[in-house]
Amino acid sequence: MSSSDEIIDIVDEHDQVVRQATRGEAYAKGLRHRCVFILARDADDRIFVHRRTATKTVFPSRYDMFVGGVVGAGETYDEAALREAEEELAVSGLPRPVPVFTFLYETGDGLSWWSRVYEVRCVLPVSPQVEEIEWHAFLTDAELDRRLAEDARDGGRPWTPDGLAAYERLRAARASDA
Repeated sequence: MSSSDEIIDIVDEHDQVVRQATRGEAYAKGLRHRCVFILARDADDRIFVHRRTATKTVFPSRYDMFVGGVVGAGETYDEAALREAEEELAVSGLPRPVPVFTFLYETGDGLSWWSRVYEVRCVLPVSPQVEEIEWHAFLTDAELDRRLAEDARDGGRPWTPDGLAAYERLRAARASDA
C-alpha cells in the first residue's frame, strides 16, 4: 500500500474526528488532519536535522529539524509520535516522546493540519529511512539557529514551513519558561 492509500482521520477546527479518508484524498481536497512533529536529541543534546527525499508528497527536498508524519486513522498523537520517530530514525526501544504543545498549521493554499510537537532523547545509533531522509546530521541549538538565520538572510537551504512554524513556537515556549 502506498502512503497516499493510507487511511487517516479527518478533523474539524476543534481537532475532533469527523470522518476518515485516504491521505491522497486529504491532500487533494485540502482536508484537515493530524500530524506529529518530534524534535529528537542525541546523548550530547544535539538536534537531529535532515533533508527530506525528493519523493515526499509534502515539502519534498526540504530540510527539517523534526521527524514525524501523519497520524493514522484511530491512532493517538502519542502512538503516532513513537511510531514515526522509531520509523524515521530506524531505531527500536525509543523512550516515549514527551508532548510539548499542539497548534493548527495552515499553509495559506488550502491545506491545514493539527500538529502536536514532541521532544525525545535518542541515545541509540540512528540509521534513517532512505525512502524518507536523504541527508542527516546532529546539530547544536546554536548551529541550527545560525543555519536558519543564514538561510533566511541569503535564501540558502529550503526548510519545511510547518517545521519552521513548529520550531519558532517551541523556541517561544522555551523562552517563556525561562
